[in-house]
Amino acid sequence: MKKLALIRHAKAEKDISKGDLNRPLKYTGILDARFMAEKMKDLKFIPELLVTSHALRTKTTAEIFADTLSLPDPNIIEEIYNAGVSDLLKVINELPDKHDFIGIIGHNPGIAQLIDYLAAELKEVHTSTIAIIEFEENSWEEITQDSGIITYYSSPKE
Repeated sequence: MKKLALIRHAKAEKDISKGDLNRPLKYTGILDARFMAEKMKDLKFIPELLVTSHALRTKTTAEIFADTLSLPDPNIIEEIYNAGVSDLLKVINELPDKHDFIGIIGHNPGIAQLIDYLAAELKEVHTSTIAIIEFEENSWEEITQDSGIITYYSSPKE
């Protein structure tokens, strides 16, 4: 059985003068990411591995989660940045099978679309939202449309 934590990056600054990839988190975003990571820790939802895009806002969010959950540094997968469902599914299908629970920190609209694709549920995905989806499959390669069930969903807004 495989389990994914799909996490949208925390709230970032709007200023893109240094480029979209270099947008830092707002102070409120840092607080929200810590709050949501603490929720995961309290509920004992601890992924074995975190993967994130190379954008500053996702890397920082992933580092906050990794620190709070006592995980190794997140793996960076550039293809997660601005990825659509097919790109994100490719990333998932290539995840290492030695890990049964992996967290992906990414961007909208991709994360929201992926939740709907994998679990057939439309959700509003605010910044720092977490959706945990469980699959009966034993290999990441087998994960496909409508193959998962959302077992946990929360955002700082709730």
